[in-house]
Amino acid sequence: MENVLRPLIVVGGSVVLTVVVGYLVDILLRRADERHHETPLWGLLRRCRVPLQLVLCTAILRGSYEQTKIAKDHSAGISRTLTLVLIGSAAWLVVRIAAAIVESSYARYAAMHRDPARVRRVRTQVTLIQRVVTAIVGVVAVAAMLLTFPAMQAAGASLLASAGILGIVAGVAAQSTLGNLFAGLQIAFGDMVRLGDTVVVNGEWGTIDEITLTFLTVRTWDERRITMPVSYFTSKPFENWSRGGVEMTGTVFFHLDHSAPIALMRDRLHDILRDCAAWDGRDWGLAVTDTTPTTIQVRALVTAKDADDIWTVRVTVREQMIRWLTEHHAYALPRVTTATAEPSPNGHRPHFEKFTPDVPRTGRG
Repeated sequence: MENVLRPLIVVGGSVVLTVVVGYLVDILLRRADERHHETPLWGLLRRCRVPLQLVLCTAILRGSYEQTKIAKDHSAGISRTLTLVLIGSAAWLVVRIAAAIVESSYARYAAMHRDPARVRRVRTQVTLIQRVVTAIVGVVAVAAMLLTFPAMQAAGASLLASAGILGIVAGVAAQSTLGNLFAGLQIAFGDMVRLGDTVVVNGEWGTIDEITLTFLTVRTWDERRITMPVSYFTSKPFENWSRGGVEMTGTVFFHLDHSAPIALMRDRLHDILRDCAAWDGRDWGLAVTDTTPTTIQVRALVTAKDADDIWTVRVTVREQMIRWLTEHHAYALPRVTTATAEPSPNGHRPHFEKFTPDVPRTGRG
């Protein structure tokens, strides 16, 4: 009877104690979250309930397993298994706590600052910091698990002795990966590009959608995703339209006849912009920027608060101005001018050869 009750008491007591402690911790965190609405830390820490219970249950079983006196022949294997589970669950708990702290810090910073550029910069930094912490914790956890095996402990001395050679070989083999890793850290803390920035890369216009330690994703205007190594942004030039402010200035060009009513077009442009919600009202203008023997080039200048709105303003101005010219001033549209050739001063007319296209004969005869 004792052989049955002892394992039930040890295992059952460990599970019950774990559930009770997890429930009490969850209640305390929920009350703290209700009292402190200004910070989401306590609510985020509630996500750690499952890994915390796993750590507690595994630690209790690891310490009290010998009291059960069952499966004595396999006690070493069971003990090592519980140790591995304990290490893995502890790493999971540390990652969850670090993620809660990072997300809480970012949420408080975003609530205190209204500058979108600074908020995106901090968001990029905390995201990469979180990934670095996760990678470090994972590596340490795997190393700790390997060291629980006696064979790995015996090989530790020889591994340390050849660490220099292995480091050189690994550095040469992973040169590209390490370059991208350091480039990712440089982007995060050098403020070169941030999440949400509007960029032009290789002629493609898009928005920074994701930044990791090794690659970066650009979401284009037509919903495509371009994945690029982060080292590209540290070694090649690119356009960042969000750098130093997201306001944009755009132009619309018209090729018109010399008789185009420029003053009326200027008034019409102002009317179009007043009715366009995407125009931010900062600046506008219309001027003749070039002329040719047959046409003039008219440039309309408009502004908007970001790249998306400047596109809307430009297409609106182009569409409505062309429609207005077609309906009210059709003479201003470019046309091909033809006239009879004037005779030369000596009385000779220019000679033109008649061109007859070769048309295949069909039909009868």
